[in-house]
Amino acid sequence: MGNDEIITFCSSQFSQIVRESRMKLVFILVVCFHISDGKLRFASYYGDHMVLQKSPESAVLWGYGPEGVVITVYLSGPTQQQRSAEAAKDGIWRVSLDPVEAGGPYSVTATCESSTATLTDVLFGDIWLCGGQSNMAFQTSRIFNSLEELNLVAKYPDVRPFMVARDWSGTELTDIHYIRVKLPWSVPSSEVVAKFSAVCWLFGRYLHDTLKYPIGLIDSCWGGTPVEAWSSSRALQQCGLDYNDEFRRPYPSNKNSVLWNAMIHPLVKMTIKGAIWYQGESNANYHQDKYNCSFPAMIDDWRMAFHRGSGGNTAADFPFGFVQLSTYIKYSTDDSFPNIRWHQTADFGFAPNLRMQKTFMAVAMDLPDETSKGDAIHPREKKAVAYRLTLGARAVAYNETDVLFQGPFPSQILSTATYINITYDQTLSVSPSTDTFQVCCSQIQAPCGPGSVWVAAPVGRWNPDSVQLSISNLCSSAEEVMAIRYAWKDWPCSFKACPVYSASGILPAPPFIINRYAAPTTWKHSRLIL
Repeated sequence: MGNDEIITFCSSQFSQIVRESRMKLVFILVVCFHISDGKLRFASYYGDHMVLQKSPESAVLWGYGPEGVVITVYLSGPTQQQRSAEAAKDGIWRVSLDPVEAGGPYSVTATCESSTATLTDVLFGDIWLCGGQSNMAFQTSRIFNSLEELNLVAKYPDVRPFMVARDWSGTELTDIHYIRVKLPWSVPSSEVVAKFSAVCWLFGRYLHDTLKYPIGLIDSCWGGTPVEAWSSSRALQQCGLDYNDEFRRPYPSNKNSVLWNAMIHPLVKMTIKGAIWYQGESNANYHQDKYNCSFPAMIDDWRMAFHRGSGGNTAADFPFGFVQLSTYIKYSTDDSFPNIRWHQTADFGFAPNLRMQKTFMAVAMDLPDETSKGDAIHPREKKAVAYRLTLGARAVAYNETDVLFQGPFPSQILSTATYINITYDQTLSVSPSTDTFQVCCSQIQAPCGPGSVWVAAPVGRWNPDSVQLSISNLCSSAEEVMAIRYAWKDWPCSFKACPVYSASGILPAPPFIINRYAAPTTWKHSRLIL
């Protein structure tokens, strides 16, 4: 960490202390005076019990040391390595290990002529970064059947959690401040996992069930924050967003780029396998119309930054999974949540797609929780969310060709005077519905929107791969049916009871809106799997 960053950190922490509490002042000053003392040590997010990225990628190790001194790193365990880093420049050294197969435990020792630093009980596996806002931060102790889940933790000693504490900065930081590591790398216990992200933990343990090797989980999230706070200024500029724009709630954590600077950018030197993301609620009423640009731009920028930051060891197109928004207000007629769900896919309706390659999505609109403690915006059914994400990871990140991970999506829509027939791209499980499908009646040959006349179209009949909607007397004539949409509501269906699922009943069909007179000007909508 350079002196400029130390000054920035100390200044920001001093200001925060003045606002919050002067009791921490002495401790902060001690940290600031000693954080750049020239002693040999690893960066703040390396530690005992950690997971390093396994082969075929190369794990990156870095830290601080005396200026100009050559650092040698030894790997001891099932295999042995010795690597020398270039002389510490600006007090920072860095080395890439040769690829190591999954397993362990290992000891990693960095030495120079004057001191030694060692990490013990290190495993090699896959590292996944978990980011977003409060639904990603939602703790395991709060989910349905939490005690049952916590009783399983001891069976997963090789799923190792790490948590970044909430922090913000006006400039990009090189490292996480030591006092901002909320949970160092740990062998999981029920006490640790109870306070850890439920989606992150469940995703990791489900992956471990399949992969049978160590999984490292990095939890870096903050409730109530917009995507702009997690995006670099580069990403914001791609979408015409001003760096100085401010979220409607004037908290420091909501300013553009401040969480990217403090909670994501410090991690970019580390080699990771991929990322999962649960966010979007805060953008339902903030730059909502930009989310179809800002979210894909953030993904692209994270990929570029981690690839460059790790010296090319993190893949330039690392897999990125995300959760499509669940529900908030029952009976709401506001289109904010449906619009964000659509924009989360860059307006394709599914993922991966041409704009968002090597991504995967967990649909969650069928998991409402009206009695969730605190707020219905935080549904407690996180197991289904994590399981659906895991299916996506297995298909997209681990190339399992026989894993179905996407819900049904229309491949063709045909209209007659009395019905609309929607053919899907897979075999279906269908239940009756009177109002989940809607058609737009209009005499104007133009795209329909929120202000258009939308009429419920009941499901009349269905076949193994298609649904037929009755439209008799819904519009003045069949020619006036200008668009069709599905599940276009904040709260479109009851718990795990949407009308259309995959044949197994596990994967809900995502919401969609298809206009007759929108580009492409056809009712046919081909799904491209990349």
